[in-house]
Amino acid sequence: MGRERGGVGGVPVVLGIESSCDETGVGLVRGGRLLGQAVASSMDEHARFGGVVPEIAARAHVHAFQPVVRRALDEAGLRMADVGAVAVTTGPGLPGALQVGLAGAKGLAYALGVPLYGVHHLAGHVAADTLEHGPLPDPCVVLIVSGGHTSLLLVRDLARDPIVHLGDTLDDAAGECFDKVARVFGLPYPGGPAIDRAARVGDPRAVLFPRPLTGPRDDPYGFSFSGLKTAAARWAERHRGQVLPVADGAASLQEAIADVLTRKAVAACTAHGVGTLVVVGGVAANSRVRALAEERCAAAGLTLRVPPLRLCTDNGAMIAAIGDLLVRAGAEPAPLDVSIDPSAPLEYAALHPVGRGAGRLAVRVPVPDGGRERILATGVAG
Repeated sequence: MGRERGGVGGVPVVLGIESSCDETGVGLVRGGRLLGQAVASSMDEHARFGGVVPEIAARAHVHAFQPVVRRALDEAGLRMADVGAVAVTTGPGLPGALQVGLAGAKGLAYALGVPLYGVHHLAGHVAADTLEHGPLPDPCVVLIVSGGHTSLLLVRDLARDPIVHLGDTLDDAAGECFDKVARVFGLPYPGGPAIDRAARVGDPRAVLFPRPLTGPRDDPYGFSFSGLKTAAARWAERHRGQVLPVADGAASLQEAIADVLTRKAVAACTAHGVGTLVVVGGVAANSRVRALAEERCAAAGLTLRVPPLRLCTDNGAMIAAIGDLLVRAGAEPAPLDVSIDPSAPLEYAALHPVGRGAGRLAVRVPVPDGGRERILATGVAG
């Protein structure tokens, strides 16, 4: 493998850093090809609280950052000096967690003398699919389904063009509904995988849960899962003092969510004359969502693209992928005083807000080839 920082044919190796929630992810991508990645999760530390605790997540990122960078480089067979650009999630996400990742990214970019790109977390999820299936068709419809986001997007050139929102969730995201209902059902956190496992032996027709916003006067591309969550909770309450048929409840809930997601996504493709649906995000790992999307796309004559499971949940490879697209598109890098935007709307893949700073936290950052560490202080909320 070549050792020039510019990479093969002048295309640099992009190191991507993801720290928006409870995964510390690092990936290395060059020219659309994933070279290596590593992820450390603090999920087990949050499980006893039934959800992510921001302060715990931020501290876990501090401890995991340097080892995860080293593991990703080792998997790729690269040295730090081979990195030609750094991309990092700067929003949306937990403020403290984002700050830790950005601190490390700034330190690496400064020490290596390479450009830094601040990118949108959700654009990274979209770019993750390119690592498996190649460049995105122009245009395509993208369904993003995760713990905090459910959106239907019309995407053209991901690195250059604005991202058009066809519809978003009005309240709870699909993944949030899974998590909250799982708790009511007595299932462990995270709720999405727990619901999926329980549903394997359940009857998806056992409970007729509502399909929100699917009426003739409703927004054809909007989502709402708060009422579905409430319906599932009331169903569970009616079984108080009895054995709750969890498997049937899980299968029926999963069917309702998958039905709404895929119905609206296929309708969006048809209405906009788009031939490809891309489904990304953590909930894209759900077995019923994947199966029903495949079934309905086949019936509608659409091409379905879904990343492999390892690229659905948060990871550094997806951030390296969007950084790689930005580099090859000639996008302007971020200034070194770039800051985070915890509630950033998804408008463009690059996200370069300049902020005022906050509290201080020291993060040790390795420098190339065994040099002395730099200590970069950055703001950490909470």
